[in-house]
Amino acid sequence: MGQPDDGHLNDDLARMRAADDVAREMGMAVTRADTNGSEVTMTVTPSMTNGFDVGHGGLIFTLADTAMAYASNASGGTTLATTASIEWLTAVRAGDHLVAVCRGVARRGRNSIWDVDVTRSDGTQVALFRGQTLTLGDSAGA
Repeated sequence: MGQPDDGHLNDDLARMRAADDVAREMGMAVTRADTNGSEVTMTVTPSMTNGFDVGHGGLIFTLADTAMAYASNASGGTTLATTASIEWLTAVRAGDHLVAVCRGVARRGRNSIWDVDVTRSDGTQVALFRGQTLTLGDSAGA
């Protein structure tokens, strides 16, 4: 399981990380998060596989969505996803270490578009995710 790596997170992201039960339960580690993007890793466990012994697509989506969340909230305030889609490219199995790298694609006002590439640690591309976010305001404004 991934371990939290909160030393590099700004105060807002550190608070978000401390309350992020989903990422913690799934063993995600936030290895980078700033206004340019983020990197979040996770190892697929047997409990994350479906009836065909393949990593559940929803959990890969959650990993990518988490990477977008840390990147989009790096500048402070409260930013939430408004839409997202994913293309699964290859199956993953228990034991695969996944890396989700998020980068900003476009920003206009309070709206941003983010792309997330999910790969195995060997570089094999697993999924492509694109999401849009909306910044609501300061941390108390959600």
